[in-house]
Amino acid sequence: MISMPFVITGPLTIERLSISIESLPKSLNGLKLIQMSDFHADSWGLSDQLLAQAIAASNREYPDLVLLTGDFITSKPDPIDRLARQFKKLESRYGTYAILGNHDIYPQENRSRVIKTLTQAGITVLWNEICYPCGPGLALVGFADVRSRQFFPAQIMPQIPDDIPRIVLAHNPDCATQLRAWRVDLQLSGHTHGGQIYIPGLGSLPAIAARSYGTIPGAIQRRIPGLQRLSRINQNWEWERGYHEIERDGLPTRDRAAPNRLYINRGLGTYPPGRLFCTPEVTIICLYSKPNSKLEA
Repeated sequence: MISMPFVITGPLTIERLSISIESLPKSLNGLKLIQMSDFHADSWGLSDQLLAQAIAASNREYPDLVLLTGDFITSKPDPIDRLARQFKKLESRYGTYAILGNHDIYPQENRSRVIKTLTQAGITVLWNEICYPCGPGLALVGFADVRSRQFFPAQIMPQIPDDIPRIVLAHNPDCATQLRAWRVDLQLSGHTHGGQIYIPGLGSLPAIAARSYGTIPGAIQRRIPGLQRLSRINQNWEWERGYHEIERDGLPTRDRAAPNRLYINRGLGTYPPGRLFCTPEVTIICLYSKPNSKLEA
C-alpha cells in the first residue's frame, strides 16, 4: 500500500459530458464511456483508496466502454501489477481498452511489461490500431504515444471510411494538431494532469508560465530550466484540461465540417508538490446521435 500523509490531491471529482455525433447509429444512441487517465501508480501520488473510489465510481455507471488513456506507471514497472489487480474489478458491456503514455514506453522492457500485464487482466491495449468494440458503426482508434516516434496518423486514419464516427485515444493532447487533417468526433487525452496547480481566474501555473514564456528574453529563458521543460511536456497548454473544439485543416470554407473535439482528463495520479484546485477525475461521457453536434455540459 502507498501511504500519502503529506500529499495534496483533493477528493475524486466526477465529470459528466454529453456529446452529439453525426451519423452515430441509433443503436448506439446513449452509449456511455468512462475515461480514466494518468495513474502514475509507482508515485506517492495515487493511493489505494483513491484508485478504489475511481473504480467503484465507474462500475456504478454500468458503462458500455471503459477507456484508459495512459501513464500507468512513472518509471519502475512493478506497480503495474497492483493496478492490474484492481482493473480486473472494472465492469463494462463491451470491455476495457487502453493506450500507453510517455511514462509507459521506456525502456522497452517497461513497455512490454505494461502491455503484457494489462492484457492478462483482460484489457485490450491499442498501439496504432483500429477496432469496433460496439459494432461497425463506431470506430475506436488507439495511437502510440507521440514520444514513441511511432505516432503515424496518416497510416491509420485513412483506413476508416469517412462516414464512420470515430473515438480517438491519444495520450498527449498535442496530437490534436496533427489530427486536424481527419475527422475526429472525440479525442480523449490526458498527460497534462490538468496543470496540477490551478489558480482560479488565472489558470494553471504551467499555462501561466507558458503564456509568459514568449515575453522573457532568451538569455533569461535559458537560465530557467523549468520553463524549457514545460514546452517539452506540452506545446499547447491552452489544452490542459476539459473540452475543446479544433477546426479541421484542408477543407474549403463552404465545405467546412464540424470541428474536431478534444477532451483532456485531469488524471488520477500526481507529482510533487501535488494538486491544488485541480482534483483527480473520472469522466463519464454519453454519446448521442444528433445533427449539428454540440457539447452539453
